[in-house]
Amino acid sequence: MDKRFFKIFGLTEEQAIAIIDTPLEQLEDPSDKYIAVSHLINFPTEQSIAALVRAIETSNPTELDHRIVRRKAVESLGRLQVESALPVIRQCLKDDDIYTVENSVWAIGEIGTKDPEILEEVAELLDKPGQIYRVIIHTLANADYQASLERVRKFTEVEDEPTRSAAIATVCRFTGDYSQISEVTALLQSSNVNARRGCIQDLIDSHYYKAIPEIARCPVSLVFRLRALRMLLDAGVPSGKITFGEVQPSLEQVLYDRPNDIDLVHEYDATPVLNFVIEELYQTDFGRCYLATKTLLDVYPQESPAALLATYADKAYNDYGAHYHVMKLLGWLKYAPAYDLLIENLHNREPQFQKSRGACAIALGELGDPRAITELKICLNSPIWDLKYACLLALDHLGDSSGREICAQDADWLIKAKAESNK
Repeated sequence: MDKRFFKIFGLTEEQAIAIIDTPLEQLEDPSDKYIAVSHLINFPTEQSIAALVRAIETSNPTELDHRIVRRKAVESLGRLQVESALPVIRQCLKDDDIYTVENSVWAIGEIGTKDPEILEEVAELLDKPGQIYRVIIHTLANADYQASLERVRKFTEVEDEPTRSAAIATVCRFTGDYSQISEVTALLQSSNVNARRGCIQDLIDSHYYKAIPEIARCPVSLVFRLRALRMLLDAGVPSGKITFGEVQPSLEQVLYDRPNDIDLVHEYDATPVLNFVIEELYQTDFGRCYLATKTLLDVYPQESPAALLATYADKAYNDYGAHYHVMKLLGWLKYAPAYDLLIENLHNREPQFQKSRGACAIALGELGDPRAITELKICLNSPIWDLKYACLLALDHLGDSSGREICAQDADWLIKAKAESNK
């Protein structure tokens, strides 16, 4: 598990446990206990696990602050995959708070169990009104709990798209009949961003390799698409279901992430003004961001560089979504004065800006400045596979083959395959 994002609170294990064991009413800020149960993800020890269990058992579900702590403690136990915590998590399935139930179901799935009694209790939640059904279906599917088939089938026609997607994919998996899977792939073009993200996960879980080209063009963050393609490659190549060469064009299309290679689901009624388009780069729905990047390239190629640098200085430097789009656009616009900024962010190790590092690599390749070769080769030592792959693409663009030689014996089979490919 990648824990880089969890180490942000600066507490020691002992301090976090002490906060957990302090009654909420004695804390200056009730959120301190939430922070403490979140932070214990960094300490998979017996004392931390015991403290998380106490946080659940001593909480008062009728009070909001207690419920929030309870939810997070269940989540942390799930992230730590604490099998011994299953009994206390199982009790939370009976909670009146649907978010505690959701976290409990998710935690059971993360820990993993084949206990039919626990799985049946999870399946029974499908008959309980007002639950968050997608996570329930997802957990049952991954546990291969076939006894829930007919209860899951009831959700294949519900209005909620993420739930419907999970249900259809699960029925396909349980029955072996994939005739309805096209209804899941169709949601890659939903106007609902959560449906688009959810159906990608369902296609991953279904090992539906035929959807790879469509996933590559789906208007969501490349993080979701790269994760999907990587997981499908890791499952499909060893089993002989797909080859690297078959998926390579789609994978590299995602890494380049050109807006013209995205099937957009949004459109403007009229050509918007420049300031509006720049602000669209901050949308959490990347479908809107890709429409904005296409508009900047097609309509405002001369004005965009100055506007992008201005928004970067104003707030994009601290917004990981807009940051990514600004970096990539400076490359597509071939804005040579951005070289130093791109180099700086190529080496930005802050975890929230990880995807921007790959964007900077691609952008530096687009600028065509040979000074970038040395900087790109430094990143070939990174453990981040998509950054290394992006650097290889950029080095190819700059006419340098030494990166392929460096990566020919890489520990990551995918990077090694790229280094040895003819493309």
